[in-house]
Amino acid sequence: MLLVLVQPASAHPQCLDFEPPFKPLWHLEFCTQYEEFGCCDQKTDNVIAERYWDIIDQLEAAGYELCADMLKEIMCQECSPYAAHLYDAEDPYTPVRELPGLCFGYCSDFHGKCRHVVNYLTENQLLRDTSERDVSTFCSLVELSDQDYCYPNVLKSQDLNSNLGRVVEDPRGCLQLCLTEVANNLRNPVLMLHSGDETHRMFIAEQVGFVWVYLRDGSRLEQPFLDLSGEVMTTPWLGDERGFLGMAFHPKYRDNGRFFIYYSIQVNSKLEKVRISEMKVSANDMNVADPYSERVVLEIEEPAANHNGGQLLFGLDGYLYIFTGDGGKAGDPFGKYGNSQNKSALLGKVLRIDIDGSDSSGKPYRIPPDNPFIRDQDARPEVYAYGVRNMWRCSVDRGDQVSRYGRGRIFCGDVGQNRYEEIDIIEKGGNYGWRAKEGFECYDMKLCHNSSMNDILPIFAYSHHVGKSVTGGYVYRGCESPNLNGLYIFGDFMSGRIMALEEDKTTGSWKERSVCMGDTKTCSFPGLINHHHKFIISFAEDEAGELYFLATAYPSAMSPFGTVFKFMDPSRRAPPGKCKQKPLAVKVRGKKLPFVPRELTVLDTNEKPTRPPPRKFKPPTKPPATRSQIKSTTTAASVTVTMATTATTTTTTSTSVKPKWKSLDKKARHKNKLKPWKKKKVPNKQAAKPQTKKKSLGKGQPKKTAVVKPVSDKVKPKNNQTATADFKSNALQTPNVLKEYKGRKVPPRRGAQKPNKQDKNSITLKESPRAYNAFLNTTKTEFKVKANRTMQNKVQGRH
Repeated sequence: MLLVLVQPASAHPQCLDFEPPFKPLWHLEFCTQYEEFGCCDQKTDNVIAERYWDIIDQLEAAGYELCADMLKEIMCQECSPYAAHLYDAEDPYTPVRELPGLCFGYCSDFHGKCRHVVNYLTENQLLRDTSERDVSTFCSLVELSDQDYCYPNVLKSQDLNSNLGRVVEDPRGCLQLCLTEVANNLRNPVLMLHSGDETHRMFIAEQVGFVWVYLRDGSRLEQPFLDLSGEVMTTPWLGDERGFLGMAFHPKYRDNGRFFIYYSIQVNSKLEKVRISEMKVSANDMNVADPYSERVVLEIEEPAANHNGGQLLFGLDGYLYIFTGDGGKAGDPFGKYGNSQNKSALLGKVLRIDIDGSDSSGKPYRIPPDNPFIRDQDARPEVYAYGVRNMWRCSVDRGDQVSRYGRGRIFCGDVGQNRYEEIDIIEKGGNYGWRAKEGFECYDMKLCHNSSMNDILPIFAYSHHVGKSVTGGYVYRGCESPNLNGLYIFGDFMSGRIMALEEDKTTGSWKERSVCMGDTKTCSFPGLINHHHKFIISFAEDEAGELYFLATAYPSAMSPFGTVFKFMDPSRRAPPGKCKQKPLAVKVRGKKLPFVPRELTVLDTNEKPTRPPPRKFKPPTKPPATRSQIKSTTTAASVTVTMATTATTTTTTSTSVKPKWKSLDKKARHKNKLKPWKKKKVPNKQAAKPQTKKKSLGKGQPKKTAVVKPVSDKVKPKNNQTATADFKSNALQTPNVLKEYKGRKVPPRRGAQKPNKQDKNSITLKESPRAYNAFLNTTKTEFKVKANRTMQNKVQGRH
């Protein structure tokens, strides 16, 4: 379990994509110091290594000192868990540095020994010019205002490194989590659940009787999935517990379209009941229920307006579990021992039925053969457990993703009377003590001291100075926040407090872990918020296992202040690609309403965006290069031409398959050459789409083939001078990883030049041999071999 006690810290680890760091799935071969926790997966590590060796090749060719160790240290800071701080990228608006922030001592050493490397690390002319000046001028430019975060101080700080990867705690030991807003404008949202059919849709029910469909992109369908507002009994009274209360999809919903609902009704304007019914999805629209398909499964009279229960769920055994309240009022005053201790009553119980058949008496369900009281003449056969007061929100534990530990356990929050709220794990035949006990304490003294009680104690209880109405939650088993795995997260409706329980697997006991909203620094990530509405109505789990809760600012069935929030751990995320889902297509017939967030995110409270516009490159105007200069830039030139011929290719999404590592050994590289560094493009369908132009030539000339135009700046090679200058500066681009993140436009490589028309001296394959050979003659040795091979291969690939 990664969740351990830590000392308070103000650290804010963050990657260059504005997300928390992670533990890579696979071993890193190059930036090995960050293989336990950082911002690089193996794919990014490979890219950095390729760039590193390309620069080393150029330094060798130019006869410079290699500075291999310092060069590697600086380039690997992209993988640091504090990369965002090192590169001034704490939020998406600040301009990103092209070199990491260096502490003055390290910077001085670097400037004295390796300042020539700056020309190969960045295109920034200010940095290049300053590196040739005195050490104070250069180091004042690359230093950070916060000396704790500059390199290598960031590695030595105890506060910054001792707690890496663990959930952040405040000085009181409260686990700091953040939230994202998922849905809003809901009228007392009482539940949210998925249908388990791999569409990853979410169904949100309002207390008034509407059920809405939300798609994976956050949009809501205009037409409700279900409208029972005419049947459901509810009022606008503050805190009224009646209404649409529960819903569950059949485990085989994808095949049979069956689901079940639990709601309050009033008969003849007087008698109140709770009704459990079965319905089916429409045969014509997967996002609408068939309004005429309702079949009543069970109705139970309610002697009072409160304590209506309302939870429906399917266990791993395939049976439907129904959780009823004790009938209401206070102290369960019904009968000698109350409804909860009376096994012949259906109130104050956990019921279990088989809804895949009917019995001989005409009931639309069967009794599971292993129900605990099936042979007890004084008990209803539907009873699975008893002695509950008003269980509000229960859930089934999915179990640990690897070991499956805990799978199938049913957790419930049982609302208390005057003193205690409790969390229970449901067991077959269990007596949960009410009204004899409330939490761990006696409530009815006579019943409490009955030696035959044999009640099951809660795993946790808290007093009313903490909260007065528990809302049961879920054991987190999702993928996106690994630190939360195994935590049971729940809340309190009245106090708005969120809590967590952590299990000691050795003793089976549970320990409370308080949860609070992270401070401004902790939640300074795009789209995150650190506040929520007070009244926590319910918790939810999506099809991928991620955790949510539903809350409102005003607990009335008619008030549209309900909002759905999703939990997010800002201290650690899953490795990129690990949590990718492939939902089935959803056929939408009606209109979709896009999600419009209302809550103010943490970064919205910061200063206005300060990011400058993307740079525009101008054609270089350097003097003609000598033959020796051309020779020294051979490696850079080969990289450039490869880039030009491959600029229109698109990158594929990484999968969970372990990528193959390319050897870092220099000799091995010459045998099996690493692919040259190619800048990745920000996803842009138009930019990635090859554009072709056709132009007919004069008589006697062969017709030109289509020319693929890579996206690049408007630099036209007009002679040996400009081509050589571009080749020399090609490897001096901003680090690749910095430019590929969302929100940052990727400047094109200067060496990736447009193959323009013939009359403008561009190079096109299948051009006249004389023009083609004239261009190749501008550079010598291996550039000729590499460029010819690469360009021929790419052209063949386009046919």
